[in-house]
Amino acid sequence: MSRDLHPRAALRFAALALSAAALLAAGCGGDDDGGEVATVTTTTEQATPKEVVVQTASGDFNPVQIYERAAPGVVTVLSVFDNGEATLGDQSAGQGSGFILNEEGEVITNAHVVSQGEGAQLSEAGEVYVEFADRNRVEAEVLGVDPFADVALLKIDPAELDLVPLGLGDDAALQVGEPVAAIGSPFGEQQSLTIGIVSAKERSVRSLTQFQIENSIQTDTAINPGNSGGPLLNADAEVVGINQQIETRSNANAGVGFAVPISGIKRSIEDLREDGEVEYAYMGVESQALYPQLSERLDLDTEYGALISRVVPDGPADDGGLQGADESIRFQATPVRTGGDVILSVDGKKVIEPSDLSRFVSQRRPDDEVSLEIIRDGERDTLEVTLGERPTSG
Repeated sequence: MSRDLHPRAALRFAALALSAAALLAAGCGGDDDGGEVATVTTTTEQATPKEVVVQTASGDFNPVQIYERAAPGVVTVLSVFDNGEATLGDQSAGQGSGFILNEEGEVITNAHVVSQGEGAQLSEAGEVYVEFADRNRVEAEVLGVDPFADVALLKIDPAELDLVPLGLGDDAALQVGEPVAAIGSPFGEQQSLTIGIVSAKERSVRSLTQFQIENSIQTDTAINPGNSGGPLLNADAEVVGINQQIETRSNANAGVGFAVPISGIKRSIEDLREDGEVEYAYMGVESQALYPQLSERLDLDTEYGALISRVVPDGPADDGGLQGADESIRFQATPVRTGGDVILSVDGKKVIEPSDLSRFVSQRRPDDEVSLEIIRDGERDTLEVTLGERPTSG
């Protein structure tokens, strides 16, 4: 199964080619200990959508109530990508979703809904409009885009508009199996609701650059063009992610969708509001995660860590003295670059999962200094590395 990456999940009007439009869904969940299975209760023999309530350890998940609370704050985002002569029905126009952030008129959507290209070739749409559930349509200014998190901050004039801002939740509190809901505009069908579950957490998905978006949320809802930028909602109708992309073989929904976590989005919002851009820290290494069998094969005194396969010349890691691999082996039908340093921890945080090293670095700022515990030639040591600024392209 291949991920639909060119993450252009905005609906293109003239050709409805499926891209990274993520509409996430919700279902049933249990308690914190996993001992109590969620149940669905109905008030009649044959349930209607209004009667379906999922009972979870944290309370009822009621799609009708979530929709009533959140739908007025969900918008359709319309973009035109040429010199001002195109119209919304042309090939160079697109459509996605978004949501109202505050009463000042700030709107959140995916960067790829209001931009074209990737990396250093990324360019913003020439015209952007926001359409509301009450049929109002107003022009929007793009305050900035964050291609690393696929987030864009828009601004509209709130005058004479009845804005309903959505509250921001905590994606760290989500549990696998927990029900979630999404509202967006699949194929232009505005204010569409889907429900499902959190299928997994801490996924890595592609951004609009060479770098991955870490801590992404996987969900099993139907994904269709036009939902990109719409909110993923918890039982309290709070936004826990922005729907972003799918994994598919056929350009059709396969029940594997992804959302950018709200924790990363919050950082983007603050920086875009202040500077119109977001800067991320950068170490300049390529690595492979260790696991017990590989560690044993390499005779390493650890079962976790990031095996450094390459150090970018003249990058922060190179300047800090980290060493990359100098030979290769084949182990368990996989090529492995060996002989380089193994990073065990970053500022005391153990590097265990494959995404841990990049996640820990991305939480810092350019020019921050980090302390790395490493293994080199069988000996443990500590290196201090001053981080640089992440490039938009390699």
